[in-house]
Amino acid sequence: MKTQVSNRMSLSDFCGGIASQADYVFHPEKYHAQRVRTARMPVPPPLAKPVKDSFVQLSEVKMHYLVYGSGKQPLILIHGNACSANALKEAASYLANDYTVYVPESRCHGKSTYTNKISYRLMARDIREFIQALHLEKPIVMGHSDGAINAITLAAEYPAIPGAVISCGANSSPAQFKPFFTLFVKINGVSKDKNLNRLMLTQPHFTPRYLQRITCPVYLISGQFDIMWNADTVYLAKHIRDSKMSVLKREDHSSYIMGNGKKAYLLAHKWLQGIGNNE
Repeated sequence: MKTQVSNRMSLSDFCGGIASQADYVFHPEKYHAQRVRTARMPVPPPLAKPVKDSFVQLSEVKMHYLVYGSGKQPLILIHGNACSANALKEAASYLANDYTVYVPESRCHGKSTYTNKISYRLMARDIREFIQALHLEKPIVMGHSDGAINAITLAAEYPAIPGAVISCGANSSPAQFKPFFTLFVKINGVSKDKNLNRLMLTQPHFTPRYLQRITCPVYLISGQFDIMWNADTVYLAKHIRDSKMSVLKREDHSSYIMGNGKKAYLLAHKWLQGIGNNE
């Protein structure tokens, strides 16, 4: 992936970002705004425990993963930066009612191998190898934050691998972070691992040409009060051909997936049912 986008936010990025936040209030239809209300929709009860806790040896790393449920269709959940499989256990336990849910831990996270090298392309390659090692056919790949970036990268690098992608809180470049978050990462960070902080501050760089390599259906989700500008989700949707997007009302970067498994289930399942009905 060629670096064609600056890591730093320009004045035009900042002004455009501020404008998109205000525009969301006055023109929510442009952002396909919706509010997820779990009380109004039937949601199956969560399945309490994973059915498998194991490791698989890949070319560079030994990857730890959990499995929930035993549905016919595989769904891979990918956690965010400095997190582990436990971060998405609530979402996994709800989704396990309909899918076999695999929750791998990325390199340099959890119980998986720690390496000196880390990038979204490397992590996407790890996920490809994980899918191949477990003989999963056209899995749904749902990621949060860095996991969402991994899912998009996987779909662009290996278009034939995923059956569909659900991206929750992906940014197209570090320049699209709101200034407060960039400052937070630079000063405090989100972990003791400097490589993980550096990753967020220098990658990804999703150009229109790169995004156009994606051929599977993609659902792009973000929160109204996310860590990147609302306009960035629009940018991703504009350049991924078979995509749908929604900037969720009153949600932040994690509230609808890490903070509420019911919401994650409803968002994923409703969209996936729509794909099935259109086939």
